[in-house]
Amino acid sequence: MYCKKHHEPHVYPTKYCEDHKYSKSVVPHIHPQHTKKIDHHKYEHVHYYPHTYSHHKDVSHEHYHCGKPCKGYEKKSDYGHCY
Repeated sequence: MYCKKHHEPHVYPTKYCEDHKYSKSVVPHIHPQHTKKIDHHKYEHVHYYPHTYSHHKDVSHEHYHCGKPCKGYEKKSDYGHCY
């Protein structure tokens, strides 16, 4: 039998193929919140200063004894003359 002469083989670079498989994971992210309701109340203190007004009229009296009211009474006026 006759054998053919073999040539050196041609070797090509390796071809890479990809087989993609996908999976899913849920990662919870928690962001707490709080609302604080604040009621505000303001007291307005109003001060009043009621003021009254009065009028006073000063009156004075002077008594003069002129003459003798009874026998034996010799007192004369201390505050002025008799008219």
